[in-house]
Amino acid sequence: MFTIYRHEIRSYFSTPTGYIAVGLYLLAVWLFMWVIPGSYNVFDNGYAQFDGLFSLSPWLFMLLCPALTMRLIAEERQSRTWDLLLTRPLSVRQIVFGKFLASWSVCLIALLPNVLSYFAVSYLAQPQGNVDGGAFVGGMIGLAALAAVNCSVGLFASSLTKSQIVAFILAAALCFTLFYGFDLVCSFFDTGSFLSQLAGMGFHEHYKSISRGVIVGGDMLYFLLLTLFFCVLTVWQANRRS
Repeated sequence: MFTIYRHEIRSYFSTPTGYIAVGLYLLAVWLFMWVIPGSYNVFDNGYAQFDGLFSLSPWLFMLLCPALTMRLIAEERQSRTWDLLLTRPLSVRQIVFGKFLASWSVCLIALLPNVLSYFAVSYLAQPQGNVDGGAFVGGMIGLAALAAVNCSVGLFASSLTKSQIVAFILAAALCFTLFYGFDLVCSFFDTGSFLSQLAGMGFHEHYKSISRGVIVGGDMLYFLLLTLFFCVLTVWQANRRS
């Protein structure tokens, strides 16, 4: 598994792919937080908080994670290297989890520079340092968990097709549906008990709780189980098509 992990990490950063993905994510976040006027802008908001970071990042992850995972299996099948990969002393499970960990690691690398925003906001706060550190840590943990689920969804989408473009579109659509889809469907109907429970199944409600700094075991278990579910589903799909 770690052989695959190291290979994929090298492939991300030996080509412009990893740098472009991380750079575009950080550029978008920092532009909205510090440059572009609006509700996400720290100066326009007037409060020492990180709402812009934790509101924008889930949307950006719907593009970042599919972009990182779209080639992981689809490209292997398209270039006919998947069968060659299976001749190595590696199981499909090890291959899939190695590829998942590599894509998730790139997302975590993309998140790390956001710590600079914490220090910048802390410096600008009146009095200095008057920021909610717990909410920031909770939000970062929530984003890491959200990135894990989105990467597992993207990897599953990549296992369904040989086309990287189709894999990207399918993964982005699935990530959006799982994050906001239930809420959007329920908004068209009266809030009944069943629909309310259905809305609670989406990523949004669980992420929103963690991003406020309220780290509940149930929310973390939800993200862990869903990540494992899509990884296992990818293993099953890869085995079926081998």
